[in-house]
Amino acid sequence: MSSPARAVKIVTAVIAFLLIALAFAAWRFHHNGNALWQIISQQCVPGQQQKNNPSPCQRVDMAQGYVTLKDRNGPLQYLLMPVARISGIESAALSNPATPNFFALAWQQRGLLSQRRGAPINDNALSLTINSEYGRTQNQLHIHISCLRPDVRQQLDRLTPALNARWQPVTLNQHRWLVRSLTSAELEQQSSFIRLMQEVPQAQQEMGRFGLALATLPDGRLALLAIERDWLRMNRASAEELQDHRCTILQKKRATVMSPVDD
Repeated sequence: MSSPARAVKIVTAVIAFLLIALAFAAWRFHHNGNALWQIISQQCVPGQQQKNNPSPCQRVDMAQGYVTLKDRNGPLQYLLMPVARISGIESAALSNPATPNFFALAWQQRGLLSQRRGAPINDNALSLTINSEYGRTQNQLHIHISCLRPDVRQQLDRLTPALNARWQPVTLNQHRWLVRSLTSAELEQQSSFIRLMQEVPQAQQEMGRFGLALATLPDGRLALLAIERDWLRMNRASAEELQDHRCTILQKKRATVMSPVDD
């Protein structure tokens, strides 16, 4: 590539980076980044402690250090959040083994979606996500418990035979992800945040660049997925992109079950 062409490419990349950064800053500016923390600290926890009423949260568990809250987006989506002030995935508190295993706790609370729906939901329709420092609007750690996108479900099903305990690069939703398999016992035994820090060198350097997700695999294992921010590809590492808060996957399953069988 000639020098002028290379220079044009570099300038274009720099301009794109600046535009994305400015758009992100403006987007963050217009959101109350402390809204979730205000709900936890001013309503849910005091209500539980003083009146035994966690509203608007569904649950406040001081012993295990978390609350659950129905998110306003989608008919079924819930959030699991610490009762302590923890900003997000970049927080140093998440590298401490004494910090609650929030990802495992969130997976334990997935039954909230079935309760709200009034009917059982198969685990293969569910997922957990947490966005990167650059892909979120709230500065209180919150894990999204919601439905998985149908197309992502299909992709994970196809990938299953090749997945193991090593992180492997895959493409999902036109973004590069790292994915490894996980047993239910491994999810409970070690924080997924610590696992990511220990096993992915880039995460050791800057956890805030990463989003994290969890879903099931057809053979009973779990898939742990990580996405890294990449401004040049307009990727804010919003792991939530794997979820469908409308829960289309449940509608598809119901339609399949109810469809007549040809004679």
